[in-house]
Amino acid sequence: MLLKCPSLPTPPPDCPTDPLVVDVPKDQKKAKISKESDWQHQRLAQIPFRVISGHTNSVSCCRFCFDDTRFLTCSFDETAKLWDLSSGTSISVFGLHSAPLTECCASPDNQRLFTSSWDKALKAWDMETGKVLWSVVHRRPLTCCDVSFDGKFVVCGSDIDNGVYIYAAETGDSVASLKDQHRSTVMSCCFDPNGQHVASVSCDRTARIWDTVAQRTTMTLKNHRNVVSDCCFSPIGHFLCTASWDKTLLLWDIQVGEFRSRGPVSLAEGHQGSISSCAFSKDATLIVAGSYDQTISIWDTAGPYRKMFLKDHDNWVTDVAISSDKKWILSACRDSTVRLWNIENLDQIPAVKAERRRHGEKVIQCTRCKKPFSSCLQEDSEFLTLCVFCRLASPPRDFLPTPPSL
Repeated sequence: MLLKCPSLPTPPPDCPTDPLVVDVPKDQKKAKISKESDWQHQRLAQIPFRVISGHTNSVSCCRFCFDDTRFLTCSFDETAKLWDLSSGTSISVFGLHSAPLTECCASPDNQRLFTSSWDKALKAWDMETGKVLWSVVHRRPLTCCDVSFDGKFVVCGSDIDNGVYIYAAETGDSVASLKDQHRSTVMSCCFDPNGQHVASVSCDRTARIWDTVAQRTTMTLKNHRNVVSDCCFSPIGHFLCTASWDKTLLLWDIQVGEFRSRGPVSLAEGHQGSISSCAFSKDATLIVAGSYDQTISIWDTAGPYRKMFLKDHDNWVTDVAISSDKKWILSACRDSTVRLWNIENLDQIPAVKAERRRHGEKVIQCTRCKKPFSSCLQEDSEFLTLCVFCRLASPPRDFLPTPPSL
């Protein structure tokens, strides 16, 4: 029998907690909700944003789709919604779950929607008709889901049995069942761009990478000091970014495995509370993170350093997403709203320019991948010709980022 779900996810008894998770006092003012046609500006930084309302409970996930012209959200109100980005209006509602939805994602061709829920069901929907194509019911509540980049497989993670499960996206047939993949609740899972690896993160403070070809776990990553809440691969799959309740993001060199001797690249001191989510930009130059301290941070991966904060939420930021062209950021919130931020002119904002000057940054073209990247002067940039991703993929000893103390 399915237990009644609380209004917010509660970690299991053995799950470590973060005392700096920021809750909202009862007497604090409610989040500002704008009309769908209204644009506001972020305080101080002057980033235009729109507050989009339509859900009636905490929004747990947000994703861009249809070439960034639309986006998906799902909520504890037991529904998923498809939205038009330009107008901020709801196009479709998918509402046959019987408990809070934990995650949603669209197939690469945007024909199917996949949703996971505390009602233990993983569902596949026809995006156009809104009909359920198939549904798989588990023994335990589902905490997350993701679809492979070729659209052939769907992965989901679970609570209590701490498992990771892979299904055929077309039929819902079981492909792999990884029970006891972790020692505690699986918080997030995702495919790498090649579809050959699945990463999962957990309340047990680890990230694990499972090889779909070898059918075994090939990496266990243990540097976080608290719950690992989210993970995402870089666009070509060389790196994994993990977010944690220990208030840090860690960047792991998955292809070369240099982290084994030097540790991961740490993006620390960016938040005052637990980090809930992270996302790479398509060109891997930015990482966006959301936090329970009610802010979104934007990181330049070349430094690496934090470019700026986005501050307007009055409650926990539960998820973030960034569009392919790096023009838009989506942030989902516990207050039932989603914010759409226009960061197209991010690098022209005085606060960002000041941060770049503070880091002594200049722009260099990578001699390997030919992409421009920013470099800090203290890195001996006179001799630095590779961006951070090319450096990590084939690291010259002199120019590796300083790893955190272990």
